[in-house]
Parts: sequence; structure tokens; C-alpha cells
Amino acid sequence: MGMLQDSIYEYQKQLKMGVIQKAYKGIMTSLSGIRSHLEKAYPDFSVSALYFGYMDMSYFAFTPPALKDKNLKIAIVYLHEQGRFDIWLSGGNRKIQKEWVKRLKNKDLGEYALSRVEPGIDSIVEGILVSAPDFDDLTALARQIEDGALVFVEKMKTLTDE
Repeated sequence: MGMLQDSIYEYQKQLKMGVIQKAYKGIMTSLSGIRSHLEKAYPDFSVSALYFGYMDMSYFAFTPPALKDKNLKIAIVYLHEQGRFDIWLSGGNRKIQKEWVKRLKNKDLGEYALSRVEPGIDSIVEGILVSAPDFDDLTALARQIEDGALVFVEKMKTLTDE
């Protein structure tokens, strides 16, 4: 068998156990619930549909008008392999991303990290929202994500206004 076929066999074997489906469905249901909560709580923000991804990352945008006006967006991202929530400042396209990475290069980003402009990197600034999420306490998890997202949003609004 070829390498892809071996991988598909292993994938099927793991699916037969049922754990992957349960975990994936739980993650997506949780993300969808958090997204809906934020959309209702912050009606002036632009909240995108949930992007399910390819089991690498899943995310939705949660962008205040001040950043949207600059063709920037905030993404709340679940990284599947790392098992954590990140938050990103992203541009509407690669040109905007490159421009903002350059503009923010010498700024104090605090706990956040400036991204590099290279293929496969979609962010301008990244931060960890929740490093070890507890999906069994969705209320607390949603609060952690909301609180962290609002701090990040304010920092990005300040940085992009300087």
C-alpha cells in the first residue's frame, strides 16, 4: 500500500473507535455556541461564519468596526493539534497583511507576537487566548475567550491608531 492509503487505513481505524467524531463534534458545537454568544453580545461587531477547516484549525472572525474600516479582522482560532485557542489580527489580503506587519514591526505588542510575512501565515499579530481549554465547562471557556478577545481587540485598536 502507498503512504496515502496507509494513512487512510489508519484514519478509518481511528474513526471506528468513535472518539475522533465525538471530540470534533464537541469542538465545533462549542465554537458555534461561543460564536453565537459573541454575535448577540456585540451586535456592532462583524462576526463571520464558522470555518471548520481540515482538522488543523477552525475559526471565526470577530471584528469591531474600527478594525474592519482598516480592512483588518480579528480571528478566534482553535488549533486542533495544539489543543488551544489563539487570537489573530489578520488583513483582508496579503498586501494589507504585509503593510501592517511592517507598520507594527517596532511597536510594543506586549504579550502578543508579530507574524512573519510568508506563505501559509495568515496573521499579522498572534496571541494565545486559552492554552488548555476545558470543554466540559463551556460557560467558563466562553468567558475566558470573550475576556481575552476584548483585551486583544482594544490593544489592536490602539496599535493600529498610532
